Amino acid sequence: MTKLSVNINKIATLRNSRGGNVPNLLKVASDIQSFGAQGITIHPRPDERHIRYQDARDLKEVVTTEFNIEGNPIQSFMDLVLETKPTQVTLVPDAVDAITSNAGWDTVKHQSFLKEMITEFQQNGIRTSIFIDTDLKLIEAAAKTGTERIELYTEEFSSQFKKGNEEAIKPYTKAAIVAHELGLGINAGHDLSVDNIQFFKQNIPNLAEVSIGHELIAESLYLGLENVVNMYLHKLK
Repeated sequence: MTKLSVNINKIATLRNSRGGNVPNLLKVASDIQSFGAQGITIHPRPDERHIRYQDARDLKEVVTTEFNIEGNPIQSFMDLVLETKPTQVTLVPDAVDAITSNAGWDTVKHQSFLKEMITEFQQNGIRTSIFIDTDLKLIEAAAKTGTERIELYTEEFSSQFKKGNEEAIKPYTKAAIVAHELGLGINAGHDLSVDNIQFFKQNIPNLAEVSIGHELIAESLYLGLENVVNMYLHKLK
């Protein structure tokens, strides 16, 4: 079964909008796990506009499933990850002012840098994953960095699927096959939803984990958080 890791950034955004501690991020993370999700994901950014660095420290005591921290490996992010030692760190090349992640790594251009970062994380017992597009050359280069996994950036698939273009899955299927042949584990995330997750899962061999935040939280406004988490789990079986 593909694991579901729920990104709780949007819960932090809602909390921060009023300045207090409602909703309580730690309780939401605990509840999501009790609903059956197999992981919690956060993506702290330098301006702390949603997840704060202290949240990562506090969540370490609450997350009993897999803890995944995403982000651009600037020094402050590196220090945070090495301090908290999550299950997995997902390296994302987002700019400081990015609203959300919008591209994967150029693993050819940045191979030396990624090797250095990945080695340090692995020496501290942290599994690594690289956020990446479906370009096969980039996936082949990712394997040379020593990373254990890649995370396929699924925005293009999700966008095309909404338009009825199921052919958009093909580059992802091929990328997953090549990644598996190279010994890489396969994660995926970005704009995956209740509407497309089953089709995606059925067409991506060896899919280890999906990380879903914005869509899942938006769907929960109408359908309820526990219900939506279980809808994803059912579709991922």
